[in-house]
Amino acid sequence: MLRPRKKYTVFDLQQLKGKRCLSHIHVKSPEEAAAAETVGVDLMSCSFDSPEAQARLPLLVAAAPHSFLSAATPHGLASPEEAIRVAFRALELGASSVYCSASPVIIGAMAREGIPVVGHLGLVPRHVTWTGYRAIGRTVAEAKELHRRMKELENAGAYAAELEVVPHNLARFLSSQTRMLLMSLGSGSGCDTQFLFSDDILGDYDERPPRHAKAYRNFAAEHRRLQQERLAAFREYIADVREGRFPERCHLVEMEAPLLDEVVRALARPSSEGE
Repeated sequence: MLRPRKKYTVFDLQQLKGKRCLSHIHVKSPEEAAAAETVGVDLMSCSFDSPEAQARLPLLVAAAPHSFLSAATPHGLASPEEAIRVAFRALELGASSVYCSASPVIIGAMAREGIPVVGHLGLVPRHVTWTGYRAIGRTVAEAKELHRRMKELENAGAYAAELEVVPHNLARFLSSQTRMLLMSLGSGSGCDTQFLFSDDILGDYDERPPRHAKAYRNFAAEHRRLQQERLAAFREYIADVREGRFPERCHLVEMEAPLLDEVVRALARPSSEGE
């Protein structure tokens, strides 16, 4: 089985900065987590932003016990205190670190408590009312602002930051200017990790994939095929029941005929007085 010989720590990851680009997948099920660990993915992340996702985290950890797994906290954390509570809960359930797209104020509070935190730079989907869905950092002003925000996260104590849809050559430069690990989502290969969602890798949706993603399979088509197979199987079952073709003898348990005859004779006799 291909996997790291031991589970990474944050210290291990920091020692790898600048040496190689790590593979990084966001997983959404124990099956995906187990598959990612089996083939040797370096890092995983998962959602921790709903009761369902929070209940799923221990299952992901159990499915990939040798893997570094970062849990994404809910967007819109109202205070440093709430962020700290949520983050410690994720760590208690087995996460190796937490992702948080909040401000350096909140990330700094978490880091001061010893929580390993991943911040966010570049395109932030929850903040697109400011920017729209586009690459961030194509102008001198935006590139300088990215650098400033990167340093804010670094000074706040984040050990890493997701860098989403930033020009690849700028991303490479930024990665050389920080102690943080920069995790590239659509920002080229010059960062410290190459990050994709399992849905993108598997083609597990019907919409057009984003420009930065590559689908290696077409799970959406497979899901549609399986749904047609469900419909066909259910129709065949209903028809067999209506026409008496199911169950067949091979599906049945049979009582020995002499014993059944004995039961029938006993139950057919008139009841004796007093019974």
